Amino acid sequence: MRARSLNNPRHMQRILLFVLGMLLLSCAESQDTVSVDPVNWEKRKVQYTISDSLSAGSTYLSVYSQIYSRTEQITNDLTVTVSMRNTDAKDSLYLDKATYYDTHGTAIRHYFNHPIYIAPMETVEIIIKEVDKEGGTGANFLFDWRQHPGGPEPLFEAVMISTSGQQGLSFSTTGKRIR
Repeated sequence: MRARSLNNPRHMQRILLFVLGMLLLSCAESQDTVSVDPVNWEKRKVQYTISDSLSAGSTYLSVYSQIYSRTEQITNDLTVTVSMRNTDAKDSLYLDKATYYDTHGTAIRHYFNHPIYIAPMETVEIIIKEVDKEGGTGANFLFDWRQHPGGPEPLFEAVMISTSGQQGLSFSTTGKRIR
Protein backbone atom coordinates (compact mmCIF):
# COMPACT_ATOMS: atom_id res chain seq x y z
CA MET A 1 0.00 0.00 0.00
CA ARG A 2 1.39 3.32 -1.01
CA ALA A 3 1.06 6.43 1.19
CA ARG A 4 -0.41 9.47 -0.54
CA SER A 5 1.80 12.49 -0.59
CA LEU A 6 0.50 15.89 0.48
CA ASN A 7 2.47 17.22 -2.44
CA ASN A 8 0.05 15.46 -4.84
CA PRO A 9 -2.25 18.18 -6.26
CA ARG A 10 -5.21 15.75 -6.85
CA HIS A 11 -5.02 14.54 -3.26
CA MET A 12 -4.97 18.15 -1.98
CA GLN A 13 -8.01 18.99 -4.15
CA ARG A 14 -9.98 16.09 -2.64
CA ILE A 15 -9.08 17.16 0.90
CA LEU A 16 -10.04 20.76 0.15
CA LEU A 17 -13.39 19.73 -1.40
CA PHE A 18 -14.13 17.50 1.60
CA VAL A 19 -13.37 20.30 4.09
CA LEU A 20 -15.44 22.84 2.11
CA GLY A 21 -18.34 20.38 1.91
CA MET A 22 -18.26 19.81 5.66
CA LEU A 23 -18.18 23.57 6.30
CA LEU A 24 -21.19 24.13 4.04
CA LEU A 25 -23.15 21.35 5.73
CA SER A 26 -22.38 22.69 9.20
CA CYS A 27 -23.47 26.22 8.24
CA ALA A 28 -26.66 25.23 6.44
CA GLU A 29 -29.79 26.47 8.23
CA SER A 30 -32.34 23.86 9.17
CA GLN A 31 -35.43 24.04 6.96
CA ASP A 32 -37.88 22.54 9.44
CA THR A 33 -40.84 24.66 10.51
CA VAL A 34 -40.63 23.92 14.21
CA SER A 35 -39.31 26.69 16.44
CA VAL A 36 -35.71 26.27 17.64
CA ASP A 37 -36.72 26.96 21.24
CA PRO A 38 -40.41 26.07 21.52
CA VAL A 39 -42.32 26.92 24.64
CA ASN A 40 -42.87 23.80 26.69
CA TRP A 41 -46.65 24.04 26.94
CA GLU A 42 -46.72 21.11 29.37
CA LYS A 43 -44.79 23.18 31.96
CA ARG A 44 -47.44 25.92 31.67
CA LYS A 45 -50.33 23.52 32.13
CA VAL A 46 -52.84 24.70 34.73
CA GLN A 47 -52.74 22.08 37.49
CA TYR A 48 -56.14 22.89 39.00
CA THR A 49 -59.69 23.58 37.87
CA ILE A 50 -60.02 27.08 36.53
CA SER A 51 -62.52 29.08 38.55
CA ASP A 52 -65.96 29.78 37.10
CA SER A 53 -65.63 33.33 38.44
CA LEU A 54 -63.11 34.22 35.73
CA SER A 55 -64.32 36.32 32.81
CA ALA A 56 -63.82 34.83 29.34
CA GLY A 57 -62.84 36.41 26.06
CA SER A 58 -61.67 35.64 22.53
CA THR A 59 -59.17 37.62 20.50
CA TYR A 60 -58.61 37.50 16.73
CA LEU A 61 -55.08 38.24 15.43
CA SER A 62 -54.20 38.57 11.74
CA VAL A 63 -50.73 37.37 10.74
CA TYR A 64 -48.97 37.07 7.40
CA SER A 65 -46.58 34.22 6.66
CA GLN A 66 -46.48 35.54 3.08
CA ILE A 67 -47.28 38.85 1.39
CA TYR A 68 -47.66 39.71 -2.28
CA SER A 69 -44.87 41.53 -4.07
CA ARG A 70 -45.44 43.18 -7.45
CA THR A 71 -48.08 40.62 -8.61
CA GLU A 72 -50.31 37.82 -7.31
CA GLN A 73 -47.73 35.29 -8.49
CA ILE A 74 -44.81 36.68 -6.49
CA THR A 75 -44.76 36.47 -2.71
CA ASN A 76 -42.29 37.25 0.06
CA ASP A 77 -42.07 34.75 2.90
CA LEU A 78 -42.03 36.18 6.42
CA THR A 79 -41.03 35.11 9.92
CA VAL A 80 -43.88 35.72 12.35
CA THR A 81 -43.44 36.40 16.07
CA VAL A 82 -46.75 36.17 17.93
CA SER A 83 -46.64 37.75 21.40
CA MET A 84 -49.22 36.77 23.99
CA ARG A 85 -48.90 39.37 26.75
CA ASN A 86 -50.44 39.35 30.19
CA THR A 87 -50.89 43.05 30.97
CA ASP A 88 -52.05 42.40 34.54
CA ALA A 89 -49.40 43.11 37.20
CA LYS A 90 -51.21 41.02 39.87
CA ASP A 91 -53.03 38.03 38.36
CA SER A 92 -52.24 35.28 35.87
CA LEU A 93 -53.90 35.04 32.47
CA TYR A 94 -55.28 31.66 31.37
CA LEU A 95 -55.33 30.58 27.73
CA ASP A 96 -57.73 27.80 26.81
CA LYS A 97 -56.84 27.73 23.15
CA ALA A 98 -54.46 29.19 20.55
CA THR A 99 -55.38 28.06 17.05
CA TYR A 100 -53.53 28.99 13.83
CA TYR A 101 -55.65 29.21 10.65
CA ASP A 102 -54.63 29.49 7.01
CA THR A 103 -55.94 31.94 4.39
CA HIS A 104 -58.94 29.70 3.69
CA GLY A 105 -60.00 29.45 7.34
CA THR A 106 -58.73 25.91 7.86
CA ALA A 107 -57.21 25.23 11.27
CA ILE A 108 -53.52 24.38 10.78
CA ARG A 109 -52.34 23.98 14.39
CA HIS A 110 -53.62 23.95 17.94
CA TYR A 111 -50.70 24.95 20.14
CA PHE A 112 -51.91 23.23 23.32
CA ASN A 113 -54.81 20.97 24.27
CA HIS A 114 -55.21 22.05 27.90
CA PRO A 115 -55.44 25.43 29.66
CA ILE A 116 -52.11 27.16 30.25
CA TYR A 117 -51.18 30.19 32.33
CA ILE A 118 -49.17 33.32 31.59
CA ALA A 119 -47.79 34.90 34.77
CA PRO A 120 -48.40 38.58 35.63
CA MET A 121 -46.62 40.90 33.15
CA GLU A 122 -45.16 37.88 31.29
CA THR A 123 -44.97 37.50 27.52
CA VAL A 124 -45.07 34.12 25.79
CA GLU A 125 -44.25 33.87 22.10
CA ILE A 126 -45.08 31.62 19.17
CA ILE A 127 -42.63 31.73 16.27
CA ILE A 128 -43.60 30.78 12.73
CA LYS A 129 -40.46 30.34 10.68
CA GLU A 130 -40.01 32.00 7.30
CA VAL A 131 -39.94 28.59 5.59
CA ASP A 132 -43.41 27.74 6.99
CA LYS A 133 -45.69 28.96 4.19
CA GLU A 134 -48.72 26.98 5.36
CA GLY A 135 -50.65 30.02 6.63
CA GLY A 136 -50.33 31.97 3.39
CA THR A 137 -51.24 35.61 2.84
CA GLY A 138 -54.31 35.65 5.08
CA ALA A 139 -53.28 33.58 8.09
CA ASN A 140 -54.72 34.31 11.52
CA PHE A 141 -54.98 33.17 15.12
CA LEU A 142 -57.87 32.80 17.50
CA PHE A 143 -57.12 32.91 21.22
CA ASP A 144 -59.64 31.90 23.90
CA TRP A 145 -58.66 33.22 27.31
CA ARG A 146 -59.83 33.83 30.87
CA GLN A 147 -58.83 36.38 33.46
CA HIS A 148 -59.85 37.73 36.84
CA PRO A 149 -62.77 40.19 36.48
CA GLY A 150 -61.78 43.84 36.37
CA GLY A 151 -58.22 43.18 35.22
CA PRO A 152 -56.72 44.76 32.11
CA GLU A 153 -57.27 42.81 28.91
CA PRO A 154 -54.41 40.72 27.53
CA LEU A 155 -52.55 41.97 24.50
CA PHE A 156 -51.96 39.81 21.42
CA GLU A 157 -49.56 41.17 18.79
CA ALA A 158 -47.62 39.87 15.82
CA VAL A 159 -44.45 41.15 14.21
CA MET A 160 -43.67 39.97 10.68
CA ILE A 161 -40.17 40.35 9.25
CA SER A 162 -38.10 39.32 6.25
CA THR A 163 -34.65 40.32 5.09
CA SER A 164 -32.98 39.59 1.80
CA GLY A 165 -29.72 41.22 0.80
CA GLN A 166 -30.08 44.86 1.73
CA GLN A 167 -33.88 44.83 1.62
CA GLY A 168 -35.87 44.43 4.80
CA LEU A 169 -39.59 44.21 5.44
CA SER A 170 -41.27 44.47 8.80
CA PHE A 171 -44.68 45.36 10.15
CA SER A 172 -46.94 44.47 13.04
CA THR A 173 -50.57 43.69 13.80
CA THR A 174 -52.59 43.92 17.00
CA GLY A 175 -55.33 41.54 18.06
CA LYS A 176 -58.99 42.52 18.26
CA ARG A 177 -61.29 41.21 20.96
CA ILE A 178 -64.26 39.52 19.29
CA ARG A 179 -66.02 38.16 22.38
